[in-house]
Amino acid sequence: MDTAHEHNADQIAYWNGPGGQRWAERQETQDVLLGPITDILIERAALRAGERVLDVGCGTGATTVAFGQKVGPMGYALGIDISEPMLARARQRVPAGVPVEFVLADATVYPFEPASFDLLVSRFGVMFFADPVDSFANLRRALKQTGRVAFICWREPRENPWMMVPLQAVYKHVPRMPPVGPEEPGPFAFASEERVMRILRDAGFSNGVMEAHTLLLDVAIGRGLDAAVEGALQIGPANRALEGHPADVREAARNSVREALAPFVQGQSVLLPGSIWIVTARAS
Repeated sequence: MDTAHEHNADQIAYWNGPGGQRWAERQETQDVLLGPITDILIERAALRAGERVLDVGCGTGATTVAFGQKVGPMGYALGIDISEPMLARARQRVPAGVPVEFVLADATVYPFEPASFDLLVSRFGVMFFADPVDSFANLRRALKQTGRVAFICWREPRENPWMMVPLQAVYKHVPRMPPVGPEEPGPFAFASEERVMRILRDAGFSNGVMEAHTLLLDVAIGRGLDAAVEGALQIGPANRALEGHPADVREAARNSVREALAPFVQGQSVLLPGSIWIVTARAS
């Protein structure tokens, strides 16, 4: 990565370490789990053939490829991310003929061609900026004057039992992680409607709208309770809470997670509520 914002160093280190590697390894599983949310984003983005799309925090590329397929051969989709292991997976999966490229870069400082994109999109990729106003101001410069924004972020932790139920089970065995400030980078950094609207406004966007949307997520992706437990322990806050703890503690936590998820089993699915913000805005 040629240039990066100094305040994003911690996130760059995390997503290029074991955290990013786990996401890359679980690409297929995560694509299925988050597939319903990807569909919502595509619908709200209202893509048109021939448009140019900038996908921020594109990860392993599922959304970027989907956008590229929507805009067709006359369009273009650029996925940007700070995680080399995730982008390596993204580049492996682009179907022939889909107008998609990926760049390893920090979107806060990357020198995008000014006024070159019709649409800025993101599925859970914008909550990790240390200085989000600076980041969104840089992204706005990449948009045409008629450009628009559509992204999805998580609402409050209490609205997302699919993440918090396993975490609370793990906390029976390990100390709680230090609290994350409401404006610090992380999965819930954009939970506050007031904060997100302020960021967009200060970065020069207009007509911001946030719609709350609740859905059931199958954390087992149809593979049963054991798969749900493994998923909870491999990615997300429960995994972070267990980092560095010995095998006996991890095994005890695994049993507690299994017990906590059991009431949500329906056949081979394990269905827990999740809640997102669907955010739209205009470049001017």
